[in-house]
Parts: sequence; C-alpha cells; structure tokens
Amino acid sequence: MVMIMKWLNFNSIIGMAVLSLLFYTENVAAQTDKNDTKQKIDAIQTTQPEYSKYDKRIHRFRKGWNSLIPTHNKIQYAGNMGMFSFGTGWDYGKRDQWETDLFFGFIPKHDSHRAKMTMTLKQNYMPWSLELGKGFSTEPLACGIYFNTVFGHEFWVHEPSRYPEGYYGFSSKIRTHIFLGQRLTYDIDRERRFFAKSVTLFYELSTCDLLLISRVTNSYLRARDYLSLSFGLKFQWL
Repeated sequence: MVMIMKWLNFNSIIGMAVLSLLFYTENVAAQTDKNDTKQKIDAIQTTQPEYSKYDKRIHRFRKGWNSLIPTHNKIQYAGNMGMFSFGTGWDYGKRDQWETDLFFGFIPKHDSHRAKMTMTLKQNYMPWSLELGKGFSTEPLACGIYFNTVFGHEFWVHEPSRYPEGYYGFSSKIRTHIFLGQRLTYDIDRERRFFAKSVTLFYELSTCDLLLISRVTNSYLRARDYLSLSFGLKFQWL
C-alpha cells in the first residue's frame, strides 16, 4: 500500500512538472510572436518607399496627361455663340472655382446662303458657392470672358483691301464677350448616379465688344439692344 501511494505521488509530481513546462513554453512562444508582430508593424510604419528618378518622372508624366481629361460637358442656348453650342471643359482651383471651356456651335442659315459653325473659348469664374440642402447648391455669381469666331469666307480678321483703310477698324471674324450669371447645381446621390456626378442649370447675360462700344457712343440704346440672354446645362463627370 505504501509503495502504491509513493508511486501515485511520484506520478502526480511528474504530471505537474510537465504541465508547468507546457504552460511556460506556450507563454514564451506567444510573447515571441507578439514581439515579432510589433516589430513588423513598426517596420512597415517607419519604412518609407524609395522612388527612383524614373518613377518620379513617370508619375509626373501620368499626372500631366490625367489633367487633360475633361471634367464636364455643357450645352448652351444663345449667347452670340450660335443657336446651340456644345462644349467640354475643365474645372480647377482649390474650390473648382475656375472653368475653361471649348464650345462648337451652329447658326441656322435663316436668310443667308448656308448654316455656319462657330467656335468659342470661354473662361469662367465663380467666387462663391452656397449649400441649400437636399443636394442643392447655388453659385450666386458666375462671370467671365469668352472669344468667339465664325467659320466662313464672309468673315475676316484683317480688313479686306476692297475697303478704304480704317473703314471698319475691327475684325468681323473674332468677337470678345463678357458675361455675368448665376447657377443652380444638384449633386446626384451616389447610389443613383448613372452618367453624371451633378447637373447644373445656369443663365448668363452677355455683351460683345462692338455692342458695348455702340452702347457707350449711343445712349439711346436699350438693354435688349446690347445684352444677350442665354441658358445652359452643365454635366459634371469628374
């Protein structure tokens, strides 16, 4: 009986020792894994990727080409740019307050022999944008300048020789315009966007260099004689 008790006590001691050794081994392994993981995280956080001059040059090259991708398209009615004009453009600036547009329009023939095409380069500036809620915002002031030309042999940049020198004193092919207007924008919900990020409705009051000179030299002219009202839509893609 005494021998049996001694044997049981010996086995108990051995079992306790084995369990203690296993527990210690697991703790050491867990602590080692934890330290390794922390070192890897620290290495990832502190290691900065090194780019070669080639990588930096390629990045600048791609960034430059990406900036040429148009951010929006516009449709405009009237404005001495043609009956309808269709254009594309780019917005930029800290608040996208600047826009540069290129339009192509058409003028129906009416009493002339044929319809005509126009081209317009337009610069826009919107100093403020106000949130109205529910996806709507407004730009209470939009202003800018644009240059318009009409394609056709009837129009000229330099005065033809058939006229006395200085008879006209201006080009009939290129007109300079200034404008003021306002805009209303609706930002489309992300889940409902199909082809556009937002849609903007705008109107503009504009005049050109010749009409402005006529107004200054002829005080009897009314606003409708030298101002043009136009409307348009802007579809924001990017």
